[in-house]
Amino acid sequence: MRSVALQLPGDSRVPELAREIAAAGGRLLLVGGWVRDALSETGTRRTGKDLDLEVFGLDESEVSRQVRPLGFTEPVGRHFPVWRHIREGIDLALPRAGRQEFIAGSTSALERAVSQAARHRDLTVNAMAWDPIDGTLFDPFDGQVDLAARRLRAVDAGTFATDPLRVLRAARLAGRLEAHFDPTLASLCRSLVLTSLPTERVAEEVRRSLTECDRPSRVFNCLAELDQLKVLPPIDALRGVPQDPRWHPEGDVFIHTTRVLDAAASIASVLPKDEAETLLWASLCHDLGKPETTEQQGDRISSQGHEAVGAQLTRDWLHTLHLSGHRINQVCALVAHHLAPAQLVAQEAGPRAYRRLARKLAEADVTLVELERVARADHLGRTTPEALEGRFDAGADFLREAEAAQVKEGVRSDVVQASLVMSRGVPAGPELGRVLRRCREIQDETGWQDPERILERAVEGG
Repeated sequence: MRSVALQLPGDSRVPELAREIAAAGGRLLLVGGWVRDALSETGTRRTGKDLDLEVFGLDESEVSRQVRPLGFTEPVGRHFPVWRHIREGIDLALPRAGRQEFIAGSTSALERAVSQAARHRDLTVNAMAWDPIDGTLFDPFDGQVDLAARRLRAVDAGTFATDPLRVLRAARLAGRLEAHFDPTLASLCRSLVLTSLPTERVAEEVRRSLTECDRPSRVFNCLAELDQLKVLPPIDALRGVPQDPRWHPEGDVFIHTTRVLDAAASIASVLPKDEAETLLWASLCHDLGKPETTEQQGDRISSQGHEAVGAQLTRDWLHTLHLSGHRINQVCALVAHHLAPAQLVAQEAGPRAYRRLARKLAEADVTLVELERVARADHLGRTTPEALEGRFDAGADFLREAEAAQVKEGVRSDVVQASLVMSRGVPAGPELGRVLRRCREIQDETGWQDPERILERAVEGG
């Protein structure tokens, strides 16, 4: 136990809250991930605003009385109540053990209480606690030593095994911190059964693995090494599926996909959060169709039509993971068309093809720019000479042609409106819909912006 200076967000109300709790005879400590990240020396310093707090020495009613005036919710959870401050991202709870050890003013009693409470945490690096008033760091299981060594150890094998989801969390943390499992933890993780985990919890761990790691490949490779990738069946199915070494010298589809994820994470690092997440999910799923479509004839390996098959498999899987319908539509559209940028450039396609593609993507609320990002990640996830140089020349050509076709950032609105068509005597109904669809086709084919000219051709059947 020693004093450590850690930096809370400048507008944090935690110190004020800690003083209120202390005045009532309790002790408030920051615990878990924020403490770990604040102490991290790995270079992955992503100390977030979300904070986990534990209060020692007060019962549930006393905590509620202290935190309610400060904007916290009523406690949620019957057995382990949690008070939340939604705006500031604070979760406050009573410790799961050690409450009886706390004696106000006794440092040794507090140490015993913290140690008992920390035993219920998963990893030693997550079992540290910090006092925001005097800076005391409680580290009963040498988490800081493990953090410096980039080593993950279970605090207690028995408590770790009570929640199999901890396998996924440990893999994610190994990816974030570039850490390794100690042999005991690795053996423990291999022994746990994950098939009964709720899909929503699995989905959240996958999402965080994609969005919080500079190199998400580490997470999926870790799960593969632990023989736990089967919790993600479509990803597990990629292992061992061969690819033509002329285009994919890096190896099988799983190896390629992990490399694509790392490339996508690099691209996503400068994007808005929502666009970044869509890119990462699409990159994870882009080749899900290959296990079903891959064929080998002599020394040639092909996977014709894997994009369409993959889009349907993606839709089915993401639906089971309970992603939003909007996200699923976006990801599936990107998976279905991820080869289009290179194909259109190779075919020297004209503006009409770009406008048609942009129209298809617009139905899912994505653009050609977003599609090029997925194609670029796919390309850079290989070990061809061009990819190793960080080049995707076809992508630059694709965006240039998309801009020339005036659909780079999305399709233009329909020039011909229903009111204009009806003013020409076309009644509402199927015929009106047919004429409007034809007007849209003509607009995409020609690039015209004159509604009269477009409508004239449409009604003439030209």
